[in-house]
Amino acid sequence: VAAGRARAGIRALARLMPRTALRLGPDGAAETVPSERLRLGDLVLVRPGDRVPCDGTIEEGRSSLDESAVTGESVPVPRQPGDAVVAGSINADGVLRVRVTRTAADNTVARIVRLVEEATASRAPTQRFIERFSTWWTPGAMIVSLLVILLPPFLLGWDWQTSVYRGLAVLLIACPCALVISVPAAMASGLSAGARRGLLVKGGAALEAIGAARTVAFDKTGTLTEGHPRVTRVVAAEGQEEARVLALAAAVEGGSAHPLARAVTAAAAGRGLAVPAAGEAGARPGRSVTATVEGRRVEVGSPRHSAETARGGLGPLAAAMEGLQAEGNTVSVVLADDAAIGLLAFRDEPRADAAAGIAALADLGVRSVMLTGDNARTGAAVGRMLGLEVKAGLLPDDKLREIASLRAAGPVAMVGDGINDAPALAAATVGVAMGGGTDVALEAADAAVLKDRVTGVAELVSLSRATLRNVKQNVAVAVGLKLVFLATTLAGLTGLWPAILADTGATVLVTLNALRLLAWKPAT
Repeated sequence: VAAGRARAGIRALARLMPRTALRLGPDGAAETVPSERLRLGDLVLVRPGDRVPCDGTIEEGRSSLDESAVTGESVPVPRQPGDAVVAGSINADGVLRVRVTRTAADNTVARIVRLVEEATASRAPTQRFIERFSTWWTPGAMIVSLLVILLPPFLLGWDWQTSVYRGLAVLLIACPCALVISVPAAMASGLSAGARRGLLVKGGAALEAIGAARTVAFDKTGTLTEGHPRVTRVVAAEGQEEARVLALAAAVEGGSAHPLARAVTAAAAGRGLAVPAAGEAGARPGRSVTATVEGRRVEVGSPRHSAETARGGLGPLAAAMEGLQAEGNTVSVVLADDAAIGLLAFRDEPRADAAAGIAALADLGVRSVMLTGDNARTGAAVGRMLGLEVKAGLLPDDKLREIASLRAAGPVAMVGDGINDAPALAAATVGVAMGGGTDVALEAADAAVLKDRVTGVAELVSLSRATLRNVKQNVAVAVGLKLVFLATTLAGLTGLWPAILADTGATVLVTLNALRLLAWKPAT
């Protein structure tokens, strides 16, 4: 039931996959073929606006890819030769030639579906204990029943008809049916309830572990924030105008599909600025983009790079930059002929429900910590807005050490959305991928919030605890009824038919109680 419900949501994603692909032959001619016929090593052509038909590696071309349908990432991701691409993503602008690395049966979407199918194969520790217990319970019940039949006629003078009758009643009462189904019925209902709300869990073991977490560690970018930056401030150096700084930056960034570049051009358009033409454009990834604008060499770069290359340094702009970073902004520096003329501040806003999600976790008694590679000032500002602890300036290896430190104090859940988060997801007690995650993140994670909702993490914890409460109720009902009727049967107060009704009734009660989870909703 749970796997089927979850698969229904995943199939909606699968329907977004292109049915055909443009396969390139040895002579470079494009042939339209069904996507299922693509084989490893085939070269396919992906035009602007097309969906990528396979998981592969770019051999030629540069573009930005909208991967939101697969990973939940709302910002198009720049891709270049050598980069991996995901089936189902949309090519925004450039023409790409992609080498197939995974067939249709093994691409990212197909692997997600398989994860759903494997969910029911993972048994929770409680379920494994009950199953082990039942292997001892059943032989023990048969021995007790046999003793009830054989001993009383010799020791208490019962007639054989009475002892056989009571022995059979004891055997029926001791049948472990209700006990055995008490856990899997609740787990299946919990998994199904989660799938209905876009909470995909890889099985009962993961579902049980999520509720035990005492700390949740979050990645920042794309997890707690939207992943969609915008320009929040333009600061002009002395003798410069803000509008001029923004217009020059927009001219340089006009040919780029980078999220920050789009934020700059959108800000210029929003102010109605006339953007001059640019030529001789160039880019140094992670450092700066440059172009010649009205005879001047204009550069938009990172603070670190610009501080090293600006003639005379950043001057008074350095203090302004620190203030902007303290407010949670990412800052770029605009240079003209190697002189710093202004700053652009960007903010990747927290998700609308991020603060509510952190508060909901706090209400559940769960501590929240943000692990980020951003500078300490930006991280601290986001932490203040959302109300959680911050560990900033962390590389992937540093995140692993932080996870290990947190685990020393109790179970830890790690929430992330990308390949860089995969090691931390695997190192945590339980890993949660946001927005479906990349395929690497999904492999490392134990659960996924298929919709980009921070509150979904709190819902996962709440669902896990509700499921475990249901399990305890089921076990109490199953064992309690059996103990009561076992005592009354041995005392001669109840007979065979009450024993039958008690056994059947216990099974019905635990099943109905488990089905209540299908109507589970998080507290609002």
